[in-house]
Amino acid sequence: INTKPKKEFQVEKLFTEGGIEIYNPKYMHENKIKAFFPGYGFVYFDFPAQYQLVKYTRGVKRVVGSREAPTTIHEEVIREIKSREIDGLIELYKYGAEPEVGDEIEVMEGPLKGIRGIFKKELTAKERVIILLNYVTYQGQLIIEKEKLKKVLK
Repeated sequence: INTKPKKEFQVEKLFTEGGIEIYNPKYMHENKIKAFFPGYGFVYFDFPAQYQLVKYTRGVKRVVGSREAPTTIHEEVIREIKSREIDGLIELYKYGAEPEVGDEIEVMEGPLKGIRGIFKKELTAKERVIILLNYVTYQGQLIIEKEKLKKVLK
């Protein structure tokens, strides 16, 4: 379905209360839960029996598809999206939780794979970071792409 602007959560609540299954993927952005697909949700309903109910639910803009039938999304696509969830939220970072300043991290890609350090600072656009390296014969800093790092869990 396509929802009216910023009505994804309202529509989700109404469908859930009405017994219609809906999947509305979410993610965390700056400590706020947001819709992963703004303005859209995946609804499981009996077509054509429940079509009018879905179409005219408060907050729904339209049912995606044609008058003959709504667009069907294959279950594998939904499973793939759900597989990226951790605690009900889509995890946007390739290697788990986003590292924060002070976290121990490990480089997961490239020629420095396996090196560990301490996350020191984010640089421009949160894409590159500085990590502190502390080895027996070497102490220094490394600037690297954030997407190549994994937070080391203790």
